[in-house]
Amino acid sequence: MTSAAQARIIAAALGLFARHGVGGTSLQMIADEIGVSKAAVYHQYKTKEEIVRAVALDELAAVEAVLAEAEAKASPAEARDAALQGMVDLAVTRRRQTTSILSDPVIGRLFARDKHLHQVMSRLNRLLMGPDGGPDSHLETAMLTAAISGAVMHPLVSKRDDETLRAQLTLLARRFLGVNGG
Repeated sequence: MTSAAQARIIAAALGLFARHGVGGTSLQMIADEIGVSKAAVYHQYKTKEEIVRAVALDELAAVEAVLAEAEAKASPAEARDAALQGMVDLAVTRRRQTTSILSDPVIGRLFARDKHLHQVMSRLNRLLMGPDGGPDSHLETAMLTAAISGAVMHPLVSKRDDETLRAQLTLLARRFLGVNGG
């Protein structure tokens, strides 16, 4: 369970990571952002890596919430559409704050061998590609999620309003999956 103080640190770190990258963000910057001492930050998290992990896990929890809602749907088609729409919604809603950290090499290294992340991505894969997805389904899921997260932060769509972007991404993602609207 995250305390209120930890939540403030996570929110501040997320914003700073988005602006400066993980490597360009110091513990002092995080402390300054929330108006506390560096010691107060250390009281909540012993290392910067703990903060990075907390930020990433917070974002992963949002994905897990989307998956849980999708898994509760009555049919595989409804579940797929709910997962797809939920992932697009997350990407669009958080595009200005979180998507730039996804490509950060520190985050990539931190989660390269993380079992929990792989379990979450396997759940997403099953929802999007179906339980009988072939050997290439993980690659297809990776391509789709990378396309969504990359598109929302691309300079060509930076001024596009959220609703238009959401609708267009959903349409393109459904085409990628070979399904009609839900």
